Amino acid sequence: MAIPVIDLAELHGDKRSKTMTSLHEACEKWGFFQVDNHGVDKKLMEKVKEMVNDYYDENLKEKFYESEMTKSLNKNEKISDMDWESTFFICHHPNSNINQIPNITKQLCETMEEYIAQLIKLAETLSELICENLGLDHNHIKQTFSGTKGPSIGTKVAIYPQCPNPDLVRGLREHTDAGGIILLLQDDQVPGLEFLKDGQWFRIPPSKNNTIFVNTGDQIEVISNGKYKSVLHRVMAEKQGNRLSIATFYNPGSDAVISPAPELLYPGNYQFGDYLKLYSTTKFFEKGPRFESMKTTMVNGHHG
Repeated sequence: MAIPVIDLAELHGDKRSKTMTSLHEACEKWGFFQVDNHGVDKKLMEKVKEMVNDYYDENLKEKFYESEMTKSLNKNEKISDMDWESTFFICHHPNSNINQIPNITKQLCETMEEYIAQLIKLAETLSELICENLGLDHNHIKQTFSGTKGPSIGTKVAIYPQCPNPDLVRGLREHTDAGGIILLLQDDQVPGLEFLKDGQWFRIPPSKNNTIFVNTGDQIEVISNGKYKSVLHRVMAEKQGNRLSIATFYNPGSDAVISPAPELLYPGNYQFGDYLKLYSTTKFFEKGPRFESMKTTMVNGHHG
């Protein structure tokens, strides 16, 4: 099986319908996909990766290999309550903490902020396309996520260091993502990321040509009323080298109120006899308008 690839350039021509269908199937059947022609400057992406790797080498690597976890692993002890990762988290919005990260350079701050500005545009575009596929107003996710201060946007920067005993520890234990839309700039050489697909762990290859890997989180599952499910994933520790992962989260604001989109719910109930009356005159037509008519009846609070 090949991971779905959504080419955003094809949204502007006669392949738009096919591309939207591919996106819908990726969200519904996979919960993850790759995006190409995404509009994020690929030279900037390379610069971000290079600078993050330098930051790790200069500030985090030595400390990581001196940690108690590393010492336990060197004794061939299995580790089940920690992850083989060296990580820090950057908050971008509504409040930034980037200048508070120890030893971070001005150049890395500026480069990351430029990258995130472009990535937010991509996240908003994807949110609009997801809404379109769900039959929602194209701003529904953006408005739902906004709360009083706008969406929460942050980046988990992680290095999964070369591991001497990868059978004894996970790079990152199995989980779904709590938030909304996750956009991953990942290593182009070292693998390790795996997603659960149809009961089997599906190995995600390193990203080539700076495609962006996307997965949907728990809040998209709620808003879509379960149509687009968040998917379990994990990172395996690897022997052959460090794996870079720069995951940006487009999440609801902390005070955003989340619920299934009303358009995807039946807002009340109806008597089956009322449905049959409508069905008798619309049997050979599309069912969608019939369901919409029943929803209108329920909202107005009357039967028959």
